Amino acid sequence: MTKATTAGVGNGRRAASRDPLGPNSEIGRKLKQYYDELVSDNVPDRFAQLLGQLEKAEPVQKKD
Repeated sequence: MTKATTAGVGNGRRAASRDPLGPNSEIGRKLKQYYDELVSDNVPDRFAQLLGQLEKAEPVQKKD
């Protein structure tokens, strides 16, 4: 390797150690924020009722 090539490799490693996702870190932060918002939303009453009816209608399954 030439000096220019080895210098580039070293810089990339240092940058990666600071931010493991590199340029994708902003996308990852946005996805995590979106997921956290979805998880914290309340389930509508009608949907919860439908889920309850489905649980009653399904046969009980054995857990291994």
